[in-house]
Amino acid sequence: MEARDVPVPIPALATELPFAQRLRQHLEEEQLLDGRYRLQEVPGGRVALPVLEEKLCQLRLPREMPYELVRIQDPVPSRAARRQTPAQKLRDELRRLLGESWSEELERDVPRAWQRHGDMVLLSQDSFRAAPWEKLGPALWETVASALGARRLARRGRVLPDWMRSPSVTLLLGQDGWVEHVDNGIRYTFDVTKCMFSPGNITEKLRVASLPCSGEVLVDLYAGIGYFTLPYLVHGEAAFAHACEWNGHAVEALQRNLVLNGVQDRCRVHPGDSRQLELRDVADRVNLGLIPSSEEGWPVACRVLKKSTGGVLHIHHNVETPPAPTPLPRAERGSPEAAGPDGEAQHPTEGSGKETPGGRIRPEWRRWAEATAARIRGLLAELHGQPWRTSILHIEAVKSYAPHVHHLVLDLECRPALPA
Repeated sequence: MEARDVPVPIPALATELPFAQRLRQHLEEEQLLDGRYRLQEVPGGRVALPVLEEKLCQLRLPREMPYELVRIQDPVPSRAARRQTPAQKLRDELRRLLGESWSEELERDVPRAWQRHGDMVLLSQDSFRAAPWEKLGPALWETVASALGARRLARRGRVLPDWMRSPSVTLLLGQDGWVEHVDNGIRYTFDVTKCMFSPGNITEKLRVASLPCSGEVLVDLYAGIGYFTLPYLVHGEAAFAHACEWNGHAVEALQRNLVLNGVQDRCRVHPGDSRQLELRDVADRVNLGLIPSSEEGWPVACRVLKKSTGGVLHIHHNVETPPAPTPLPRAERGSPEAAGPDGEAQHPTEGSGKETPGGRIRPEWRRWAEATAARIRGLLAELHGQPWRTSILHIEAVKSYAPHVHHLVLDLECRPALPA
């Protein structure tokens, strides 16, 4: 049964106005007052003080203090409750659900962050793993959904070690895993139990959306649900796209997304292994958005480029960067020893381990880009029987993929060399 956003009657003690302050003080001292809700007037000119349901059995009041146990049908949240963060609200609701069974172990098991897709909340894989949660059954997930304002819940697992990077997601509450997500005005729908969605790639999706692609033909060799295909079509105004994808679940989502965004007439979906793609000589631009490496797609990318004019390849790759040495003291930074081999002063090393996209280009990244450019140049020359030239247009640092490993994108221009 799915959680519904309907008011739940709460218990309260109704008393005459002259006794209200004294009753409140007693309930606070005994930790029985429910601070989530405001005191409310009830029929007969009385005041109702909300009390905790799970502690009603502990209720002991002086005989001279008149009260009646009532139920408030439409409780009004207190100011403190309205100021609560979703994480605090979730923790408080679960503590009330567990009552005396609450423990520090369970507190550590409650998530502090999650992904939200419409009415679906996707929990982290390390949440709600302690044994006591299992005893609660559906009540646990209904409580979590209600606290987070969701109707459906799922929990992430580890990405399966297959070529499709299949997600391991368990649906906890709800009938299906189809959700909708909006990025940069583009609508994506997908089944969270069958397809990946990486919010960490938003900077790259924004970047490709700004590229001037009007009139161009794009080939996206690893289209997924349309992460990059759609920005090229919707915002980059590519004339046409060929989208390749071998995960059947992603193909279904991709076809839905093309219709959702009204670009289905400008895209042909090629299900199956992109290495077997029969297209040749069609592309002005090729997207190779596969990590840790798109190297197996490089020969295909060379084949689909227009042989008379060439085009641009966007090559994704995870590049390892060894830890940089500790920065020199400020007084030594201007000395000859503090300069690099080209005479330029070295930049301070990263402090947090995070790389800012668009930051300085590290020597390891440049070496990888130059080696890739040389490899592509050789593949094109072998394929066409004539020299080609390759030019590094841009190196984009998308994000830190792991410690000392960065997800990079190389924009590589490839053109047939003009006869001497």
